[in-house]
Amino acid sequence: MTSHDDTAIGRRGLLATLGAATLAAAASVRPAGATAPKKLPLTAQTTEGPYYLDLGRMRRDITEGLDGVPLEVRFNVCDTTGKPLPGLRVDIWHCDMQGRYSGFGEQGDDRSLAFEGKTFLRGSQLTDREGVAAFATIYPGWYAGRTTHIHMKVLDGTRAVLTSQFFLPDALSEFLYTQVPLYQRTRVRDTLNSVDGIALKAGDTVLGAVREERQRYVATLALVVDPAASPAIDRPPPPAGDMPPRPQGMPPMGGAGGAGGGRPMHPRALAGAARLKALVPPRTTS
Repeated sequence: MTSHDDTAIGRRGLLATLGAATLAAAASVRPAGATAPKKLPLTAQTTEGPYYLDLGRMRRDITEGLDGVPLEVRFNVCDTTGKPLPGLRVDIWHCDMQGRYSGFGEQGDDRSLAFEGKTFLRGSQLTDREGVAAFATIYPGWYAGRTTHIHMKVLDGTRAVLTSQFFLPDALSEFLYTQVPLYQRTRVRDTLNSVDGIALKAGDTVLGAVREERQRYVATLALVVDPAASPAIDRPPPPAGDMPPRPQGMPPMGGAGGAGGGRPMHPRALAGAARLKALVPPRTTS
């Protein structure tokens, strides 16, 4: 004999089963006129640049004790449907507070510093089940001809599905470079986001969102990738001799050191009202 409780449980089970079946059927049948979910745009590929090293050092903290303004970088890796992609390797590398890369010689404004064998501000992480890879680092500095940027690469095994750079807000960079002693230079930063050829070509998919938290900044960027992709990698040769590399997308800088084969001139830094206009984008009206 079936009890009242057994009947109630059976009814609830039947309703749950019917409900699940109804939801499944609804999901499989698209009403007339309905559109497919909009896909996310893929994150733009950019040049790898001349300073990549495949170290494979799996670590969250890449500072190696370097001083600088603390920055956490969080990548959310997903496909075009927004589905997280766990287990992919994310590499990150960027310059220090004075614009110098580890692992290479001829660094610094006068190209007199050597950092071969050093590994600061480089590291790798595997994305977790939510597709997140996070790094503890410092806010990067700048060097002539480039705006403030951080390099990243997403790999599935040994296959790179994304090689790109992301760009930090000019106003925040300007504040740090002029007010924090570790970042101050005798020269004014010559290239902003609005004139950097690589940033302009890459577009909005590589603009990081930055927020201030207690004693650090946090930069977040969604990396939307095609897991089956095998894009060609633009890999400039390492810098050598007196000629620094000209990044892909950057026009010749003209002057006596332009196409004639001499050392390229640094771009002229904006000043006054023109610089302020470039640092603070105009308000849009609805």
